[in-house]
Amino acid sequence: MRARLGSRLAAGYLVSALLFLLVLLGYPLSGQAATAEDIAEGGRIYREKCLACHSIGKGVRLGPDLRDIHKRRDREWLTRFVTDPKGMSESDPEAQKLMAEWKGRVMQPSNLSTMQNDQVLAFIEEQSAILASAVAAVAPAAPLYVAAAIPAQPAPAQPVPAAVPAQAAAAQPTPAQADQSHTALPLSDQEFERAKQIFFDRCAGCHGLLRAGATGPDIEPKRAEELGEEAIQVLLTHGLPGGMPAFGQEGILSPEDVDLMTRYLFKTPPEPPQRPLAMIQASWKLHVPVAARPKAPQTKRDWQNYFGIILRDVGKVAIVDGSTKELLAVIDTGFAIHILRSSTTGRYFYAIGRDGKVTMIDLWPEKPQLVAEVQGCYDARSVDASKYKGYEDKLIIEGCYWPPQYVVMDGLTLEPKVVVDVTTPTYDTNQPIKENRVASIVASHDGPYWIVSLKESGHVAVVDYSKPGFPMTSKIPTERFLHDGGWDHTGRYFMVAANTREQMVIVDVKTQKMVTKFKTGARPHPGRGANWEDPEFGWVNATPHIGEGKLSIYGADPDKKPQHAWKVVREVKLPATGSLFVKTHPRSPWVWIDSPMSNVPTATRDVCVYSKKSGQIEKCWSVSDHDRVVHFDYNRAGSEVWVSVWGKQGELVVYDDKTLQEKARIKGDWLVTPTGKFNVYNTAHDVY
Repeated sequence: MRARLGSRLAAGYLVSALLFLLVLLGYPLSGQAATAEDIAEGGRIYREKCLACHSIGKGVRLGPDLRDIHKRRDREWLTRFVTDPKGMSESDPEAQKLMAEWKGRVMQPSNLSTMQNDQVLAFIEEQSAILASAVAAVAPAAPLYVAAAIPAQPAPAQPVPAAVPAQAAAAQPTPAQADQSHTALPLSDQEFERAKQIFFDRCAGCHGLLRAGATGPDIEPKRAEELGEEAIQVLLTHGLPGGMPAFGQEGILSPEDVDLMTRYLFKTPPEPPQRPLAMIQASWKLHVPVAARPKAPQTKRDWQNYFGIILRDVGKVAIVDGSTKELLAVIDTGFAIHILRSSTTGRYFYAIGRDGKVTMIDLWPEKPQLVAEVQGCYDARSVDASKYKGYEDKLIIEGCYWPPQYVVMDGLTLEPKVVVDVTTPTYDTNQPIKENRVASIVASHDGPYWIVSLKESGHVAVVDYSKPGFPMTSKIPTERFLHDGGWDHTGRYFMVAANTREQMVIVDVKTQKMVTKFKTGARPHPGRGANWEDPEFGWVNATPHIGEGKLSIYGADPDKKPQHAWKVVREVKLPATGSLFVKTHPRSPWVWIDSPMSNVPTATRDVCVYSKKSGQIEKCWSVSDHDRVVHFDYNRAGSEVWVSVWGKQGELVVYDDKTLQEKARIKGDWLVTPTGKFNVYNTAHDVY
C-alpha cells in the first residue's frame, strides 16, 4: 500500500507534521468571531488533514501537540514562516531551532485557504478551551471531541488479487501463533490472512515485510500504539503530502479494509520463510527448450520497437507493436510485475514480479511467447542480464526483497545456479539486521559485473559473474536505504537514491569506490534517472521526489565540468509531491516527470515537461480524468512518449515528443492496471 505510517514515521512525515503545526497558527484574518459552522468545518478539516500527525492535548504524534498552539508564537513571525518555511529555516534563529528539534525537516504547503486555516484554528482554540475547563474541573480523561466517521468512498474497493503469492503467506505463523499482546483489538485468522496479503500488495515495498521501514517509515506495533487507531485510519484514508497515497479516498481500500489494516498493524508481523536453492529449482519450468526456438526473427515487424506493458494487478505483460500500436500477445507472469529488463541482444524480456517469479518472453516468434519461468524469491523488485562481451545472454541475476539473497540463473533457460545470502550489518553502525533487501541492479558493459544495491545495510555490492559461485567481490559502504538508480551517460558511474536519507549516491564502478553523496530533497525517486546535456552545466542527471514537489538536477560531467560534477545545479519546483519517474531521450528537447503518489487525487493524473533549453517547466497537464498516470518510455526513434493511465479501465497515451500533442490513446479490455512500459531497444541499450 505504500502506506507511510510510523516514525522513523516521525522522520518520514514531519514534512506533513510541521506543516500543520505552523500553517494552522495564523489568527483569524477577518477579525470576526468564528461561528459554530466555522468551528464544525475546522473540525472536519482537522480530522482529515491534521489528526494523523497531531493531537490536541494528547501529546506528540508525528508532530507537536496543537493544544494552545494559537498562544505560542508572534503572529508576524508565524505569517513569515508559513509563507516561506524553507527560507525561514535557513535564516531565522527561532525557525532553525524548530527545524533542529524536528531533525531538519522542512514543511510543505497545506493547500488550505486563509478561511480554512482560520476555521481549523477556531476548532483548536475551542478544543483547547474545553481541555482547560476539563482540567480545572478535575474531569476524568476522555476524548475531547467526537471524530466524524470516515466518509464512504466514491470508488469501489479493489479486491486483493488472487495472484498474490500464496507462498509469501504459507509457512508463516498463524495469528494464533503471532504475538497478540500489543492490543485487545480482535482479528480472526481469516482477517489476519487477508490483511497480510493486502500488506504484501500495498505496504511491504516501502515498509518491509517486517515493517522496520525504509522508503516508508517504521510501522511496527509499538509505533501503531503511539499513533492510535483513529490516526492510523486517517492516514490510510487521506494519505500524506510526503508520498503516502490516499488509499481510502481513492477507493483502493474500502472503509472495511481501512479498519482491517488498522487492526492488523497492532499485531506483531509474522516471520517470513526462507527459500533455499532446492525449492527454487523445484519451481523452474522450461516451456520451450532452446533448441526448439527460432534461429532468427520470424516476424517482419520491427521487434526492437516492441513495448512490454506491465498489467500489474492481473499478473500479466502485454506486448504491443510500437510502430502500429497493435496488441501482439498477453503473457501470464508473476504478480505485480515491477520491471522488465532485456537480454543483451534484446530478444528476450525478463519480467520480475513482486511474488519473486521471473518470466522469460521470447520476442522472435510471430507471436511473442513465454519460454521459461522460475520463482527465486517470495518478494522481489530487480532482475538484469549479463552484458559484458563474451557473456551476452548467458546469465541473469534476480535480487530478492525477501529472503535477503540474490539468485543467479542461466540466461537462456532460467535454470537456477546459485543462491547468495546478502545479510550484512549496516555500513555505519555495524548493526545486525534481518531484512537487507536487494533493490536496484544494473549490468556493467565494461566488466563482468552486476552492481547491486543493498537497501537496509547501505552497501553497493559488486557481483563478479566471471568467478565461480558468482560472489560479491566488493561491498562498497555508501548510505542506508538505497532504492532505485541507473548509469550516467558514460556507463562508468552508478547513481542511486538513498531516499529515506534524502541523498543521491555516486559510485565509480571502474575504481569500485564511492565518489560522493549529496542531498537532493525529500525521498528522491529517479527510477533509472535521465541523462542530458545542459547548456550551462554539461552532462547532468536528475531526480524528482516522492516527498516534495521538486526536480533536482545535478552535474554528471566530471571530465569536462568537474566544478559542477555531483552537485545540485538546478532545483525546479513541481506542482505536486509523489513523483516516481523522470524520463528523456538523446533526441528529445524535454524531460518528463509524473506524480502518481501524490495524496491529492487530481495531481496523480498530471505530468510535467521540463525544457532542456530554457531550464524551466514548459507545461503541466492532466493526461486523464480518472485514475493515476505513471511512467514513461520512448519509442525506438525517440519521437514518441508513452504514458500509462493506471486503473482497471487502463489506457496507454502516446504523445508526439516534439509538439507534446496526443497522437493516440490505446484502450481495450486487456489494459488492466497498466504501469511500466519498456521499449525493447531502449531497455537493451540503457537509453535513459
